[in-house]
Amino acid sequence: MLRRVMMAVSASDRIRDVMITAPVARDVVARFVAGATQDDALRVTKELLGQGLLVTLDHLGEHTTDPEQAAAAADEYIRLLGRLADEGHARAGRAEVSVKPTAVGLGLKDHGEKTARENITRIAAAAAAAGTTVTMDMEDQHLVEPTVRMLHELRKDFPDLGCVIQSYLRRSAADCAALSVAGSRVRLCKGAYDAAEEVAYTGRAEVDRSYVRCLRALLAGSGYPMLATHDPRLIEIIQAQTILAGLPADGFEYQMLYGIRPAEQRRLANQGSRVRVYVPYGSDWYGYLTRRLVERPANLTFFLRSLISRR
Repeated sequence: MLRRVMMAVSASDRIRDVMITAPVARDVVARFVAGATQDDALRVTKELLGQGLLVTLDHLGEHTTDPEQAAAAADEYIRLLGRLADEGHARAGRAEVSVKPTAVGLGLKDHGEKTARENITRIAAAAAAAGTTVTMDMEDQHLVEPTVRMLHELRKDFPDLGCVIQSYLRRSAADCAALSVAGSRVRLCKGAYDAAEEVAYTGRAEVDRSYVRCLRALLAGSGYPMLATHDPRLIEIIQAQTILAGLPADGFEYQMLYGIRPAEQRRLANQGSRVRVYVPYGSDWYGYLTRRLVERPANLTFFLRSLISRR
């Protein structure tokens, strides 16, 4: 029930307008978002790299409405990749970027898939020149098929192009098995979009069991698993399963969100694991934040405490 309520909140323009103008929102957003500008993103990237962590940067924004807006989103990533290279952060993929296909045109009414593919091609070429990589984020279940289709096409020229699979979808274990080929990079997460029961698991325990099935499919393949979770139990399972699979510490990585369980991020890194932090930046933070509240009730508790403390 909470999940459905929060997904409705994320789609409400009226609630969005209230939240983005509320003074308390600044404190909440600052916990989860690096800032509004590339300078903010680079500052946080430098801090995290200095702690022995890896970084993937997401310029916030999705569901662009015209080709010019989609091209501008791609241009933002290209400039960012140039700055990452200039400052030495991109070397060996220490800092990479994550791109939502709808931010670069996938949702456009006319030629959306073509537009997104062309823009991601430009971003991937800039990443290769900088010495790093790109991961395509996964969005709601209606966009899985075109995103996977683009992935297969783009990997002909960029074999290390990463993608995201969400364990809440019933198809995901099969997708993990199909995508985990030599040189591929697959981020596994639980997912934070609403979907009908016929295509998605709706219970927390079901989603967790699916996550473990997807994990095993990735470990049985020959790709590079990127395992995104903050769940202590799943982290224990990952540790056990990677040992059983004989995977070395540099053969996979954990991924966590900026602002969530930072002490655990450092703990895992200090014990020799590769840990990458997903760092969003930009002013279009509303959809991102509401999905974080859906994913983890503790985030909602933090937000409500902030509201109370500011009264």
